[in-house]
Amino acid sequence: MSFDTSKIVRALAKVIDPNTGQDVITVNMVRDLVVDGQNINFSLELPSLDAKNKSELNFACIQAIQELYPEANVNVHMIARTPNAQQPANPLGQIHNIIAVASGKGGVGKSTVSVNLALGLKKLGARVGLIDADLYGPSIPTMLGLNGQRPKIQTVYDQPKMVPLEAYGMPVMSIGFIIEPEQAVVLRGPRLGGIIKQFFQDTIWPGLDYLIVDLPPGTGDIQLTLVQTVPVTGAIMVTTPQEVAVADAIKAMNMFLLPSVNVPILGIVENMAWFTPAELPNNKYFLFGEGGGKKLAQLSNSMLLGQVPIVQSIRESGDNGHPVVLKEVPQASEAFMKVAENTVRQVAIRNEMLDPTQIVKMNG
Repeated sequence: MSFDTSKIVRALAKVIDPNTGQDVITVNMVRDLVVDGQNINFSLELPSLDAKNKSELNFACIQAIQELYPEANVNVHMIARTPNAQQPANPLGQIHNIIAVASGKGGVGKSTVSVNLALGLKKLGARVGLIDADLYGPSIPTMLGLNGQRPKIQTVYDQPKMVPLEAYGMPVMSIGFIIEPEQAVVLRGPRLGGIIKQFFQDTIWPGLDYLIVDLPPGTGDIQLTLVQTVPVTGAIMVTTPQEVAVADAIKAMNMFLLPSVNVPILGIVENMAWFTPAELPNNKYFLFGEGGGKKLAQLSNSMLLGQVPIVQSIRESGDNGHPVVLKEVPQASEAFMKVAENTVRQVAIRNEMLDPTQIVKMNG
């Protein structure tokens, strides 16, 4: 009896990877599958050779195939994904690009940009997820109409994993799903870091082209935990045109550019670039000045991804849980789609020209 390779692959698709909660075929862990008579040989790629649940995965693969072909001799060779044992393994191999959205100060519309960028990328046909890492002020549940909802828990090899909520077909995680809306978040650095790690390591994320991470303003424990936990493809800085916002954004930007961090700046979004009243769509009033976004783009050696005007519908759409990029609103939705299109282009250039970002390894 000859063994059908496609059936073997379908059988292995029932085996779940405990790190991602996805099957081993979806996360591309199965390598070099060869059928030789009664022997079925393949390699299983792990984050490292001392990974948890290694033996459980081995037996699960053998069992899945022998349920299909009881007479088969199944040989599973475990290999390490990370060629350099000193480099921390990426816990999210099924996610192609992780993009941090950051700012130097609060109130510049960073969460609004994050939500509309994520949904704009999705409109372009990408698979997108969103993490609200602004633990002190989680506003994304409101912006996506998810207030009061809680993530489900799924057990994978005796490990509890969170299942992201879904908004407009996009998986989303936020501390706002875990605490009450009016509850004050009073946490020290280690606890903050633990929550961020859970969002990445203890959450079942599907295969994604982009995972957008909405960071709190400034430079702090959350930003450091992010770059120590996952390889960040690049950062997008959000600023308003005014000098004060740009000065703070430069400090936040320089954290990503530190040699020990080395996260590229993909580009700049200038929010609140001008005010345009609905009844005068051709008028522009530069309430916060001009040129801040362009200046920051020059300093970061990146590009101005887009300018987003002050339009009443942007605020209304965020408050009612239906982001403006999903609507046909002149200027507003077009501005966010331009940001999304430029982000796709910049990520492609970054991945073509630069080596993948490494997880920051702290000494001591």
